[in-house]
Amino acid sequence: MTLTSPRLRAALLAAASAGLIAAAVPAPGPLGIGDPLYPYLGNPGYDVLAYDIAFTYSGDNRKPLDTLTKIDARATQRLESVNLDFAHGTVESVTVDGRPAHFTGTGEDLVVRPDRPVGEGERITIAVTHTSDPTGAGADSGWVRTSDGLAMANQADAAHRVFPCNDHPADKAYFTIRVTTPKDLVAVANGRAVAHAVAGPTATWTYRGAHPMATELAQVSIGRSAVVRRTGPHGLPLRDVVPAADRQRMERWLRKTPDHLRWMERWIGRYPFETYGVLVADAATGFALETQTLSLFERSLFTDPALPEWYVESVMVHELAHHWFGNSVTPRAWSDLWISEGHATWYEALYAEETGHGTLEQRMREAYTASDGWRAAGGPPAAPRPPGREGKSGLFRPVVYDGSALVLYALRQEIGAAAFDTLQRRWVTDHAHATAGTADFVRLASAVAGRDLTGFLRGWLYGEKTPPMPGHPDWRSATPARGPAATTATTAAPDPAPTTAARATAARATTAAAGRKPA
Repeated sequence: MTLTSPRLRAALLAAASAGLIAAAVPAPGPLGIGDPLYPYLGNPGYDVLAYDIAFTYSGDNRKPLDTLTKIDARATQRLESVNLDFAHGTVESVTVDGRPAHFTGTGEDLVVRPDRPVGEGERITIAVTHTSDPTGAGADSGWVRTSDGLAMANQADAAHRVFPCNDHPADKAYFTIRVTTPKDLVAVANGRAVAHAVAGPTATWTYRGAHPMATELAQVSIGRSAVVRRTGPHGLPLRDVVPAADRQRMERWLRKTPDHLRWMERWIGRYPFETYGVLVADAATGFALETQTLSLFERSLFTDPALPEWYVESVMVHELAHHWFGNSVTPRAWSDLWISEGHATWYEALYAEETGHGTLEQRMREAYTASDGWRAAGGPPAAPRPPGREGKSGLFRPVVYDGSALVLYALRQEIGAAAFDTLQRRWVTDHAHATAGTADFVRLASAVAGRDLTGFLRGWLYGEKTPPMPGHPDWRSATPARGPAATTATTAAPDPAPTTAARATAARATTAAAGRKPA
């Protein structure tokens, strides 16, 4: 399914937000726009145009950061109050257009009441002075505490645990991020550096993105870091951020990015942003994440000798592919995640095939065998079940990775490789730097194929059982396992899949089956 409102917003209703200072006004309920997976994320009535966020970091990642978040928005209807998504911080003051405003916290919403109603079409600037707590939300926090500082991992629903926002990927906005740190540390964020100033014992770093961004893709890294610069295809500025002590050790991986970019551009067209880079965090996350212009990876991905080189590179390509599928073209609703993860998995698998490590067809046949089980455990690709007690990682099940790439494989089998390649390129150009959903994808696929594919894709996207694979009538999907163990066994950590022991074992097994030694 897909939601069709022009600017969806959403925010998860969870435990009551601790520490919000409430003014003496009646406490309204949290709002939401009804995203199928996160019905209380986001808020109707306004469109965020830009964020300007200033963090002040003391040097201790166990202490809250003093933060000022400014939000430039346009009202899409008359508003008596404005709901923002925010939790796990203390609000000190709020102004609207420079005038003090009443505020209160309810659920995971911060409700702001200006001194006068906001008319439809009016622009307003909301400034919230608050703290941002890197310890208060545990595993569901947007902050990741590293050995020497902090990094950010907001996917899927954790940006509002870092700063007040409209925390849904459909309300993209421009970002300016300022970070003040002790001057012996390095701060980086999305986009390009526009200023760096030292004042006594502190330094302030300012970054600005040239394109709109979803809140879940925001990135701030603070630590004893080395920033490594080089040039990519057609003069693209590249900057990688790694622990300073690992500068030389990481070079063998960092120097691969220009070729990864060339490979992706050969398939899909020019890279859509102003810069790119790899951010290596010394933290045990269990996942990688496509934060915009600066993809986040855990250090162990590059240092674990059990992981073959081809596998590490395929994970790097997966996150890079997301900059077309997910970052530039952003899901309109979280149930559209299959488009982003399916395509990133597709190019991850193609890269492995082109470098001689298993074929796409074999991987898809294995996915087909497991597909009915994945659907039983997590729902079909375009109608996944909401996350459960596992928190923000619960959305990232195998059905959104190989299970969704399997949909793309079936589509290519049905319409042919040439039409499929045209569809891929059309998708990232027609919807560049915007949002799009499942209905848009089906519509474009039908246009490219020259016939209505709604009926063909319905079963692949929404069916309880996996449809027959075109061209492979002998493929069979195994009967799903039953009971709680089945769900547990098919639950993955966030993107692109676990990079910890379980995935290492799988990589070793794949390598052994292919008759190759781990790199």
